[in-house]
Amino acid sequence: MAIAFVVDRFGSRFGGAEAYGVALMRELVAAGHHVTVFAREYDPACDLRLAFHPIRISRRWPGWIRSWLFARQAARMTRQGFDIVHSHMNGWCGDVEVVHVTPVRYRWRVQAMSPMKRGLSYTSLRVWAYLGLEARRVAPRPAHRVVAVSHLIAHQLGQAYGGRVGQAPVIAPGVAAAPPVSAEQRRQSRRALGLPDHGVLCLLVARNPLRKGLPTVLQALQQLPDDVLLMVVGANAASRDYVAQAPEAVRQRVHLVAETSQVAPYYQAADIYVHPTLNDSFGMAPLEAMSFGLPVILSPAPWCGFAQYVKAGEEALVLSHPEKADELAQMLRTLISDAALRERLVVGMQGVLARHAWPEVSRQYLALYADVLQERQSLPGR
Repeated sequence: MAIAFVVDRFGSRFGGAEAYGVALMRELVAAGHHVTVFAREYDPACDLRLAFHPIRISRRWPGWIRSWLFARQAARMTRQGFDIVHSHMNGWCGDVEVVHVTPVRYRWRVQAMSPMKRGLSYTSLRVWAYLGLEARRVAPRPAHRVVAVSHLIAHQLGQAYGGRVGQAPVIAPGVAAAPPVSAEQRRQSRRALGLPDHGVLCLLVARNPLRKGLPTVLQALQQLPDDVLLMVVGANAASRDYVAQAPEAVRQRVHLVAETSQVAPYYQAADIYVHPTLNDSFGMAPLEAMSFGLPVILSPAPWCGFAQYVKAGEEALVLSHPEKADELAQMLRTLISDAALRERLVVGMQGVLARHAWPEVSRQYLALYADVLQERQSLPGR
């Protein structure tokens, strides 16, 4: 079938939601379907080359106007010629609309906030614009489906829209199988990256490290021996500035790497993955870390939706709160010293990986597409 895929930016280096789209489209193309990408940007380093139609919106407009213009142009460009329009963007073009982040209506009309802030939101054109876009996106209509990437997002959609959205199906992200990494391969990977081959290397991969728990990790690092190191992949200017303000004893143990689409070498070099995120509807990075055999420490729900998919203590270690640096430090100490625990987590995560294989994710979407097409055929006038 001919599939239009609408996304802000196409490429794995742009973040978890974007990596989800690239991996899913790769599976659909491998299954023989034809995919055309409609996006503002296509990463030239992306190894998946698809037909691409750019959606160019001038940067002189404020963000909320750019979102409306993007949605209007996407609807116009995908109106004809496709069996399925699969969208990751706010708007009204999609037959299948995938919600990756906290719904706008949940954030502004359900979630707790100060009376003043909520009151001001009713006077904000920006808030009303995003609310309007989302309302059109999730509005019930024939041959249309809204998909949540986690049970957390599905719950928030239900809280925000009640019966108007119905029970959104949940299709969580997948992960590609990675070959096992031996201790010697890990040492070689570190040398190739210019990293010390001694000590314990913790890893954090994020487009916005400050939101994914970097402050908590740095506080925990202060409580740990000098041979416990941290590598941050995706370090932006804000995170570099933050690390620069840390005590020198911590700063010299932190290795910062800019945003990259080639993250496998960093997973191969690490020993433990840390993810005390403050905001993740799912959290693809810890799932990817598991595919490389890394024990994972992550935030609980609602800060990390992925926590709902693992058994704490058996498949991953789950913090009680993302900002508890003392607890993170203690979990790291335990992981470093307890070989039996590390082995238990590595064995347990195999079940997580089996449940989140990309071919299974692709199968679920193809079944959803079939439902949409069948419903469309039954509409009056077809």
